[in-house]
Amino acid sequence: MRHVPTISRFLGISIAMFFDDHGPPHFHVRHAEGSAKVRIDTLEVIESTLRRRQLRFVLAWAELRQAELSDNWRRARAGETLQPIAPLR
Repeated sequence: MRHVPTISRFLGISIAMFFDDHGPPHFHVRHAEGSAKVRIDTLEVIESTLRRRQLRFVLAWAELRQAELSDNWRRARAGETLQPIAPLR
């Protein structure tokens, strides 16, 4: 099983990145009612089974935290410790 560091949590949503994931740069979203994968550079939803409301929260958060997400992607590729990112408030 791969190690999946959770980098943020809010509204029952967990945001994570895999250390051994391949491009394009993206993050994973988990919620009790679904999951998603979102590109960091374009905020394009690659795949999702989330409800529209949760997805809107995730995309609003990602837009605010895009630079931090990009930095964590770089860290993950380098095998470095990922930094926590503030939740959506």
